[in-house]
Amino acid sequence: MPETTPLQPTTQITAQHRELLDQVLDKWSLQVLDRLCESPSRFNELRRAIPVITQKSLTATLRRLERNGMVDRVIVNTRPLAVEYRISPLGKTLQDLIDALLRWTTVTMPEVERAREQFDEHT
Repeated sequence: MPETTPLQPTTQITAQHRELLDQVLDKWSLQVLDRLCESPSRFNELRRAIPVITQKSLTATLRRLERNGMVDRVIVNTRPLAVEYRISPLGKTLQDLIDALLRWTTVTMPEVERAREQFDEHT
């Protein structure tokens, strides 16, 4: 019988991959990115759009996304000066992925809820 070699993954998930995915796919980052894909926003506009996020969490999320090149922080030359957050060209590459994840959660949620109920009944 001929031996078959197992298929090798084309990309290994390294610590760097996990770190980036953790930083881009956490609950606040996804919501901030989704909002900024729609339109640029100031800090308080983001807070109103995502009312459950704390000021501290939003600040940390924006800084992390800016550091990773997903969001641009732009000084708007108004009186008084204002800061606006915009999706960067790199961040824009995530829009289709974010939309797909949100669609997937919407479509699969009933099935997930059934699975959870079945699991909870047996534990």
